Amino acid sequence: MSVRDGLVFLSDTRTNAGVDHVSTFRKMTVFEQPGERVLVVLAAGNLALTQSVIQLLTEPAGAGQQTMWTAPNVYEAARVIGEAVREVHKLHSHALQDFGVEFNCSFLLGGQIHGQAMRLFQIYAAGNFIEASTINPYFQIGEAKYGKPIIDRVLTPDTPLAEAEKCALISMDSTLRSNVSVGLPLDLLVYERDSLRVTRFTQLDNDNAYFQMIHNTWGARLRQVFAEIPEPDWSPVGALPATARRPAMPPRATLPPGFDGAAPTADAPLQILAQEP
Repeated sequence: MSVRDGLVFLSDTRTNAGVDHVSTFRKMTVFEQPGERVLVVLAAGNLALTQSVIQLLTEPAGAGQQTMWTAPNVYEAARVIGEAVREVHKLHSHALQDFGVEFNCSFLLGGQIHGQAMRLFQIYAAGNFIEASTINPYFQIGEAKYGKPIIDRVLTPDTPLAEAEKCALISMDSTLRSNVSVGLPLDLLVYERDSLRVTRFTQLDNDNAYFQMIHNTWGARLRQVFAEIPEPDWSPVGALPATARRPAMPPRATLPPGFDGAAPTADAPLQILAQEP
């Protein structure tokens, strides 16, 4: 997440290749030179591929090649990751294809370099990338669908950093609730704009009191709000407002010969959801 006051990074640590091969690996890598740069990389997809890319990023580069430590801005750092992804693709794509395995990896990169603005990028399996904006101030990779709705409703570029942290944790809790391929512990890093160093980091597991409070409170409040929303109000067809052209009818199939039953008419006692006049 990218907001006015900083960046929020959150990743789980579960990886699996089937129900019998569930393991724990950290998906966050931090490139920090205090006072000069902080770059955070999150990875999702095939673990062997993402680890290969991270290994290339941490190895010494050839003469004249940019690295995560020498890139002059975050855009160039995203380009370095994209090149590493393409290099891994050259090494492994044909072998993976022979075994029917998709080349599946994606990355998030965010941070700040001295003298530059904070930036946030998503890097795809082809090595190309896009940047977050005021229209879309966050990215999710991996299992994103379960935790996305809360972020879409809450997060804006002006969201206070503490609220963005809370939103990220609620989003992740929703994903943990609905998808067994995502699991604790979680790595949470919050970067404060212009700090150029890591000042807020924690690893959250089942013993973390705050995350347990998030889990229990969010579930209870959702049920409370759900109960407070009125039930659908069904009204007879005759109660339709004058603006309605005709009553709503279900798309019924024609009865085959030999079956009893008359086709319903507009006067049948069908009920519809009440509408405001």
